Amino acid sequence: MALGCDYVATGHYAKIEKDEETGRNYLVKSVTDKKDQTYALYNLTQEQLEHTLLPIGDYEKDRVREIAKEMGMDVHNKPDSQEICFVKDNDYANYVKRHSNKRIKEGNFVDTKGNILGNHKGIIYYTIGQRKGLGIAFGKPMFVLDINPDTNEVILGSNDDLFSNELIAKDVNLITVDEIVEPIRVEAKIRYSAKPSPATVYNSGKDSIRIVFDEPQRAITKGQSVVMYQGNKVVGGGIIDKSL
Repeated sequence: MALGCDYVATGHYAKIEKDEETGRNYLVKSVTDKKDQTYALYNLTQEQLEHTLLPIGDYEKDRVREIAKEMGMDVHNKPDSQEICFVKDNDYANYVKRHSNKRIKEGNFVDTKGNILGNHKGIIYYTIGQRKGLGIAFGKPMFVLDINPDTNEVILGSNDDLFSNELIAKDVNLITVDEIVEPIRVEAKIRYSAKPSPATVYNSGKDSIRIVFDEPQRAITKGQSVVMYQGNKVVGGGIIDKSL
């Protein structure tokens, strides 16, 4: 390996299992769904899985803390990180603003037909599905449906407009199979905290898949990862390119 070591061990709550007959490695959910972190590891290749150790996948978080305390580690009672760990105040927009060389420009709120509804303070301050903090009153609930960086527009609409059944994902990495030839049934989640939902997956081209959910999903967001499961195994995943 490039680092000059045989294995890399991480503290993710997940497991790796190997089929000794086929030699294929599987990424498997940890013993606790509440702390499972397989969503963040779906893009590991077979070679990377072969050289990765996940030693705490069989432990509950409380037991890991007990072991850390027994070993005299100061972090045994460190509070859980609920957001991005390196953004101390959870103010992502100002973090981007502080570390970007670009000036954050104001732009327009528009509806789905392109009609201007008002001004926004910069697209970094908004996320798909957001209702609060828009900074303008519309007389009815309005939600962020999409963000267009090319036109610097934030598209608004109703909550119903946020729901869709299908998505296209690109930069796909598959773990349980080499490729998807025929449609397969999975449970897929469109964000880290989402509950996996039943869906059918279709091949839609090189490194691309189309996922059709049985039930509409709220706020499918371009740039987020979608991860597919069959039972406790990760089938694979990709980056959401668009919802349909």
